[in-house]
Amino acid sequence: MALKFITEADLKDKKVLARFDFNVPMDKNDSSKIADTTRIDEALETINYILKSGAKKLVLMSHFGRPKGEINKKYSLEPVASYLSEKLGEDVILTETALDRGIKTLLNLNESRVILLENLRFHPEEEGNDREFARQLSTYGEVFVFDAFGAAHRKHASTYEINAFYKNKAYGGFLLKRELEALEKIINHPKVPFMAIVGGAKVSDKIKIIETLLISVDKLFIGGAMAYPFLKAQGYTIGKSLCSDEDVSLAKRILNTPSKTKIVLPLDHIVSGALDGKPEVLDSINIPEGKIGLDIGPRTLAHYQDFLKNAQTVLWNGPLGLFENKDFSKGTFGVAKTLSELKAYTLIGGGDSVNAVKLSGLTDKMSHVSTGGGASLEFIEEGSLPGIQALKFGID
Repeated sequence: MALKFITEADLKDKKVLARFDFNVPMDKNDSSKIADTTRIDEALETINYILKSGAKKLVLMSHFGRPKGEINKKYSLEPVASYLSEKLGEDVILTETALDRGIKTLLNLNESRVILLENLRFHPEEEGNDREFARQLSTYGEVFVFDAFGAAHRKHASTYEINAFYKNKAYGGFLLKRELEALEKIINHPKVPFMAIVGGAKVSDKIKIIETLLISVDKLFIGGAMAYPFLKAQGYTIGKSLCSDEDVSLAKRILNTPSKTKIVLPLDHIVSGALDGKPEVLDSINIPEGKIGLDIGPRTLAHYQDFLKNAQTVLWNGPLGLFENKDFSKGTFGVAKTLSELKAYTLIGGGDSVNAVKLSGLTDKMSHVSTGGGASLEFIEEGSLPGIQALKFGID
């Protein structure tokens, strides 16, 4: 059964309920200011299409942060409502809660076409995938549009259970379509050589993606703190670098498989005595006592680049060092520059690598930069996600 998309829906004079992922980062110095509006901007195509298709009302819903099922103004969607209003050029009415009694009144008024429900996670029933909560939400729209790819891996009331109330009336949005098309290029017959770069902090967080990728990639480059357990498992010294015993045993397990020949690890490092210390180039795999590995070294970067120049498909998830500090950003930004110059299909998936690409100013040079974070990885691991399965097949 094929997934139905919004272009197949009859929206004229309909009340449309749409789930987006407006879980945006806020400015650390100004809690009312959005630091990165990408997730909202990516939703605008779907929102504008619904409005231009003559929808009578558009009810938007999203979660924001982790308020743990309690009303907490720190996690209000008010900044999102203001930004959307500015972008759409019309009022966006923010409700008091997602079950506000006044919502039914708003739905029957001729004015205020766009309504944004307050944070769904103010209700514990959302994360509890509660059917009655999903039913109440479903009363706000005759048609359901799902465009929250970043939340599709969650089995929550607004991403999963709600589909029970929209038999043959649930559709995917444009962002969801773009994300799925991009990921399918990685999963189904990627052009070879297919190479993946995996960075970040812990092997245990990414063990499944590493094992999945090792089946299909030609080379897997490991960097960031992720590399140190692999080096330690091979008998190298790693100083004070981030590393747990669990990660070392997982690394040993991977290095005991025939796929170990596909793994490319650092040859040198940028180290320091502290996270905010002075950077030192260490032309050795071994890291001495008292030093922390904080970036791949220049020889490693050149080694990775030498392989990558022949790639036809590249997946990148996770930075290669503490890129937020410019002293330890050369590895991450160097790889970003290399990918931006390739003729290959380049997919950037995962929060920190997306932030790194944005900081490098090279976002528009990549084939696809995912908004999905954990959802992208889970899709590659599992081949689908609960929210997409429910949208595709419905639930009873």
